[in-house]
Amino acid sequence: MKTAVVGLGNMGKHHARVYGELKDSNLVAIVDTNEQGKEDAKNYGCNFYKTCKELTDNEKPDAVSVCVPTSLHHKIASELMQSGVNVLIEKPIASSVSEANNLVELSKKHNVKLMVGHIERYNPAVRKLKEIIKSGQLGEITSLLARRVGLFPPQIKDMNVVIDLAVHDIDIFGYLLEKQPVEIYYNSGKAIANRDDYSSILLKYDGANGLIEANWITPVKIRLLNVTGTKGYAELNYITQNLVVYESNYEKGHGQFGDFVLKFGEPRKTEIYVKKEEPLKLELQHFIDCIKNNKTPITNGEDASKTLDIAIKAIKI
Repeated sequence: MKTAVVGLGNMGKHHARVYGELKDSNLVAIVDTNEQGKEDAKNYGCNFYKTCKELTDNEKPDAVSVCVPTSLHHKIASELMQSGVNVLIEKPIASSVSEANNLVELSKKHNVKLMVGHIERYNPAVRKLKEIIKSGQLGEITSLLARRVGLFPPQIKDMNVVIDLAVHDIDIFGYLLEKQPVEIYYNSGKAIANRDDYSSILLKYDGANGLIEANWITPVKIRLLNVTGTKGYAELNYITQNLVVYESNYEKGHGQFGDFVLKFGEPRKTEIYVKKEEPLKLELQHFIDCIKNNKTPITNGEDASKTLDIAIKAIKI
């Protein structure tokens, strides 16, 4: 399948690298306004163009990753889809919900795939946790707690910390719970940047609460997710892909604490086996598979639009 990348920033370079590694992919070109892209294209063994029109006229690619700044997502993705190209847009899908919805409509109108790079859904540990939750091992989920913090990313110039970081966990909460929040609470501030660089978001779901801490000021990179249910508790590290589950120390019934019985001793701890793989490689392979087999992407435009809507509503509170 003929693949290409538009925008050769930090994520764009990773997309180009992975497309070059996948056996189902033939990386034919990269597109960037920077002349440095010519040298990068040589390194990737592909062609270089400065516009999407040049790309579509000369290569007719099957699949293109859009890795430009968020403010350009709608412009670039719509141009490609109108040329009949299947598109994967780095998160978030667009700058506004109206732009996001328009991209969804364009994908339907031109019969092309629209996928969004909410990469944590392809994290093997998250997939395993989803299986555990679906199996009922944790019981009814009552709370989710995510910490996504680290240093300020100099390459991010058109987003605040919610759109850059917290949007990952907003998406994962919806993915794990399979529902949307009914209430949103938000608090943020500016510590070192000229836009919100630290925030706390509380999302209330029917039967569960989700709390997200995101900032660009913590000197170490932390990516953690804790999930509590009526039967157990899970700790997940997005970076190391480690997943640990603890069995609850009580059971329902009449006992010394009223309507439940406490089982004394340490809770049973299980380190869950996770086959560690690069999430981006799984994501791009899924993109190609969806095109080849005419499947709906796991991270489709509709879900990405809902995630963006929640993030924007939080910011406006």
